[in-house]
Amino acid sequence: MYSDKRNIQELVALLIAHNVRKIVLCPGSRNAPIVQTLVNHPYFNCTAATDERSAAYIALGLALNGGEPAAVCCTSGTALLNLHPAVAEAFYQQVPLVVISADRPAEWIGQMDGQTVPQPDAFKSLVKYAVNLPDVRTDSDLWYCNRLINEALLALYHHGRGPVHINVPISEPLFEFNTTELPQVRVIRRYDGLNIYNQSYDELFERLNSYDKRMMIAGQQMMIYMFDKPVARALNKNFVWLTEYLGNKTTGGTAIQNFDTILYSLHDKEKERYRPELVITYGGHIVSKRLKQYLRENPPKEHWHVAADGKVVDLFGVLTTVIEMTPFEFLDRIAPHIEKVKGEYNQLWESKSNSLVQPELSYSSMGVVGQIIGNLPIPSALHLANSSVVRYAQLFKLSHEVEVCCNRGTNGIEGSLSTAIGYAMASDKLNFCLIGDLSFFYDMNAIWSSNFGSNFRILLLNNSGGEIFKGLPMNLTGNAERFVRATHSTRAEGWAKERGFNYLSATNQEELNDVLVEFLNPEVSLVKPMFLEVFTDTDQDILEYKSYYHSLKNK
Repeated sequence: MYSDKRNIQELVALLIAHNVRKIVLCPGSRNAPIVQTLVNHPYFNCTAATDERSAAYIALGLALNGGEPAAVCCTSGTALLNLHPAVAEAFYQQVPLVVISADRPAEWIGQMDGQTVPQPDAFKSLVKYAVNLPDVRTDSDLWYCNRLINEALLALYHHGRGPVHINVPISEPLFEFNTTELPQVRVIRRYDGLNIYNQSYDELFERLNSYDKRMMIAGQQMMIYMFDKPVARALNKNFVWLTEYLGNKTTGGTAIQNFDTILYSLHDKEKERYRPELVITYGGHIVSKRLKQYLRENPPKEHWHVAADGKVVDLFGVLTTVIEMTPFEFLDRIAPHIEKVKGEYNQLWESKSNSLVQPELSYSSMGVVGQIIGNLPIPSALHLANSSVVRYAQLFKLSHEVEVCCNRGTNGIEGSLSTAIGYAMASDKLNFCLIGDLSFFYDMNAIWSSNFGSNFRILLLNNSGGEIFKGLPMNLTGNAERFVRATHSTRAEGWAKERGFNYLSATNQEELNDVLVEFLNPEVSLVKPMFLEVFTDTDQDILEYKSYYHSLKNK
C-alpha cells in the first residue's frame, strides 16, 4: 500500500519514469510516507543507512558504479544538512544524485516546532536544480508538482551531470496508506539536439506523423530569419501556423494572425473542432490571453516546446517534449520527415480567418491604432507599448515588411519608449512608437537625453488614465478607481516641444485625418522627429472595443 499524499505519488511515479531505481533510505517519521511508497514498489532497489552523512556517500557510490542515477531520502530538520558533504562531492564529480528530503509544512518553519529548519534551497549552488513541492490540494497544485519533479529529474543530465534536490513538505496525518496503485503521470522528455541519423529519434517523427491536427505557434522573435523555399513548402500545409505581429515573419507557412478574434467568435459547440492534437511552440511570449486559455481548457494530446536553452516551458499545462535546438534548425531537420496531412484542419482555420473582416471603427484609441497601422510607410519599424496598444494592433492588417518590436519579456509598461529610442538610434528605417499615456509619462525622461533623430515618431494615446483597468470587472467603489487607473489631466505638448519634436495633436477624426498626412510622411531627412498626441474618451474606447468583439459572436 502506498501513501495517500499526492505529491509523494507523483514523485515516486516520476522516479520510475526517469529511471531512478537505486535508493538509500534514512530513518525518520516525516519521511515515512515516502519510504512506505518506495519500498512497496517492485521497481526500486532500496538500501537502509542510519547515518545521513554515510547514506549520501553510499548513494554517491551507487551512482558512480555504472553511471545511473541514485537517490538518498532523509527526514526533516538537520538530517538534510548532514547530506551536504556528499552533495558537494557529487556536484564537483558531476554525479547524478537525487536528494529527497521530507519537510514540515511551510507555515511551521521558524515557529519553534520540532525538526524545522529552512530546507528549500539548502544546498544553494552545489546542486544543479532544487525544487520545493506543493502540498497538493487542487488541480493547479498537481500540475505544478508534476512540472517541478520533471524539471528536477531532467536536470540530472542537462548540460553535464550533477545532483538535484527535491524537498517534499508533508502535512499530517502522515500515515494513511490506502492507495493500491500509483497514478498515471505526465512525463516530460528532453531531446538534446535532433540528430536525424540517430535511431532514437524515429519515435519522435512517428509521433509527429500520427497526428492530423497539427498546430505550430510562433512567439515573439526578431526579424532575422526566413525559411528556405523548399523547407517552407514542406512545412506550409502540414501545420496550422499561428503567430502575432511580434513573430516577425518567422513562420514556415501561411500565418494566421487574427487567431484571437477567431477564438472569440467560436461558439461552445465549435471549440472541439478547432482543438489541435499536437502543438509545437517556439520563440518568445504570446500576447493573446485567449489562446492560452483556449488551449488550457481544450488541451492538445501533446505539446512540444523548441528552444535553444532546453528549458521546461509548460504554457498550456500539457507539455510532453522539450527539444533543445534553435527553432529554425529543428524545422529544417524535420521538414524531410513530415508526412502530409489530409488538410481539413488547415482549411477549417484558414476559412474562418478569411471570413472575419477587420473592424470599421469610429474615433477612439482602437480606431486610431488601426488607422496608423493600415497606413505605415514601407519599410518601417513599429514599436508597441504594453497593455492596450499591443492588443489593439493585432486586430488590424499589417504589412509583412513592417518590423514589430515590444517589451513582452516581462510585459511591463516601463521602458517602452526608451527601448524604442535605443532601437531607432541604430536603425536606418522610420521608427514609429505607439504608446499609452501611463507608459509614456512613466518613461518620459527617455526623450530628455536627445538620443533620437528625425527617423523617430511617437503616437501618444492620451485618454487620461489606464484604460485597460477600467475595462476589467473590478467592481471598484468610492475613490478606488482613481488610484487604480491613475487618472490625470496631463498633456505632453510642452515637454515634446521643449525636447525638439514637431508636435501635432488631434481631438476628433477630422483633426486626426489632417495631421496623419504629415505624421506618416515617409521622408525622413526633411522633417524633425514627430510627436502626435491623440486625445480620446476612455468610455468610448471601452465601448468600441466591446462592441467589436460582441459583433464577432453574432456572425
